Amino acid sequence: MLYGQEHIDRYIATNGEEGFRWRNGTEILILTTRGRKTGEPRTNALIFGRHGDDYLVVGSKGGSPAPPSWYVNLVAQPEVHVQVKGDRFAAHARTATPEEKPELWKTMTSVWPAYDEYQQRTEREIPVVILMRD
Repeated sequence: MLYGQEHIDRYIATNGEEGFRWRNGTEILILTTRGRKTGEPRTNALIFGRHGDDYLVVGSKGGSPAPPSWYVNLVAQPEVHVQVKGDRFAAHARTATPEEKPELWKTMTSVWPAYDEYQQRTEREIPVVILMRD
């Protein structure tokens, strides 16, 4: 099983042939944000879901009280790059509104049920992020 930077590197090198399917068949995309302080690209392998043409990711960090750095980066700079298998594209990221979130949260917990457990671990409202292809 691939993890961390090795996962990202193999995914990119193989156009997702290695790394797209993860634990129990969960699907993974590669999200590249810009560091809010450095401006350097920051790449993460994330579980995703779909809502129409949009991709969804969750800023859970396992239920940590602090959000993941990739989330803080995309809030500061919402223009991101996404790779799903061999499909690479620019996208605009935004946090789901309170009205949108319940439906999107259900989508994401059907993909990764542990998100409900992660939300119980923290007082922080875990965001669902919508990635819209440019």
